[in-house]
Amino acid sequence: MTPPLPPEFLGKPLAHRGLHDRARGVIENSAGAVLAAVAQGYGVEIDVQLTSDGAAMVFHDARLDRLTAESGPIRGWAARDLVKLTLTGSSETVPTLPEVLEIVGGRVPLLIELKDQSGGTGSAPDELERAVARALQGYDGPVAVMSFNPHMVANMAKRAPSVPRGIVTDGFNEKEWPDLSPDTLHALREIGAFDAIGASFISHDCEDLAAPRVAELKAKGVPILCWTVKSPEQEAKARRVADNITFEGYTPGQ
Repeated sequence: MTPPLPPEFLGKPLAHRGLHDRARGVIENSAGAVLAAVAQGYGVEIDVQLTSDGAAMVFHDARLDRLTAESGPIRGWAARDLVKLTLTGSSETVPTLPEVLEIVGGRVPLLIELKDQSGGTGSAPDELERAVARALQGYDGPVAVMSFNPHMVANMAKRAPSVPRGIVTDGFNEKEWPDLSPDTLHALREIGAFDAIGASFISHDCEDLAAPRVAELKAKGVPILCWTVKSPEQEAKARRVADNITFEGYTPGQ
């Protein structure tokens, strides 16, 4: 049975990578950004990456270069070393998924995006999925997982079948996805794996919400989330289709 997306995800807007503000030293996906979102009653969207020792770290990029003083892939580091790395522009360090779960504590919805380190959207060992499933054991609060990679979503169905899961989607054009074949792009664009992997929602590019497949899923009652809204004007347009938004760069109403 496919677990439904909790209704809390269709209420409060979701802060993209937490309520971050680099100018104030609050860095994306940091503990401070998560705390700031919770304090204002927003839901929280975060990203998780896999470490060399099989842990789930809350970090968006596959490489450390943009957000820390180190360089190279996050996959080459152990969790015990990553938690000591300072996020550039702040005094905070890279948080673990269990740390963020403790901060949120079920007070607001938490949406976890699993980042694909395979270099595509194919099948790969499910180490990250297992790490996320372990972290979520016993977590009490509205939580859901998602990924651009349908294989990873299918793996979560096996590892944590009671956790709602969705697919991150967009128009999948060749310019933005040059490493994927036309057939793969077409399958992803059509969100063809939705039913087979037991997804219960999508999170779609807010600039592509007019896509026919999005309308088809919405007509079937599938919750439509979207990313990433950056202004009140963009939000107003997105909400003509989307049931909720993921936002950054401004503070939407609730």
